[in-house]
Amino acid sequence: MKAMMDIYATQTKTAIAVEFQYRVSQLLWLVGMIAEPVIYLVVWTTVARAQGGSVGGYTAGEFAAYYIAWTLVRHMNIALTPYAFEQRIREGQLSAELLRPVHPFHRDLAWFLGMKVITFAMWLPIAVLLSLAFHPTFNPQPWMVAGFLVALVTAFIMRFTLLWALGLVTFWVTRVSAVFELYFTVELLLSGRLVPMSLMPDWVQQVSNYLPFRWAFGFQLELLLGRLTPQQTLMGFGAQAIWFAVGTLLILWVWPAALRKYSAVGA
Repeated sequence: MKAMMDIYATQTKTAIAVEFQYRVSQLLWLVGMIAEPVIYLVVWTTVARAQGGSVGGYTAGEFAAYYIAWTLVRHMNIALTPYAFEQRIREGQLSAELLRPVHPFHRDLAWFLGMKVITFAMWLPIAVLLSLAFHPTFNPQPWMVAGFLVALVTAFIMRFTLLWALGLVTFWVTRVSAVFELYFTVELLLSGRLVPMSLMPDWVQQVSNYLPFRWAFGFQLELLLGRLTPQQTLMGFGAQAIWFAVGTLLILWVWPAALRKYSAVGA
């Protein structure tokens, strides 16, 4: 365990050092990512004002709070996409990865954790500017804030694990863009990323409870905005744990077969 912790610490520090060298490009990437929630925010605050002040239980200020917090949640759950696996296999990068004494999953996870330290520091002034422009309404209790911060990390680890498992498909199919795009489209609709889940039809909300997407995104936002009870919060963490276990088991099951497939083609 200590050896693994040392590996994570070293890899995280390396990622921080490398990403700091590219802080300008990271800032530009982060600013570009902000465009999506700002569009949603302008649309829904305008609709809320036109509907007499609220839509689906959200006031204009609460929409502002939702989408400003959205930017942090979106930043935190950025993970290694399955497209990276496709590139690694096609360009032979995986061969070098396999020579290292550490499972690529741990190396990737530690790297992304380190990367978020730099981009989080860059996110803070952007969040301040958005708050000054849109006047969000935040009234969370202390336990909600604490739960939100924990959920940011647990949601990232859960989503990272699932996407890493999905990426293993590329060992058998070289062009799987359609599969990945379908996954991300469903995630967009059922996660709370496009609109708060409470604005979706009841049956859509029920379906989202049994899939991982809501627990990777909307769960944290609902918690911070005070829309979850302690019991619902515990259920959310439980759902994250279940889907993390699913992703982990898939990796443990598929990874050995993927390596055999990779070796068989002479990589």
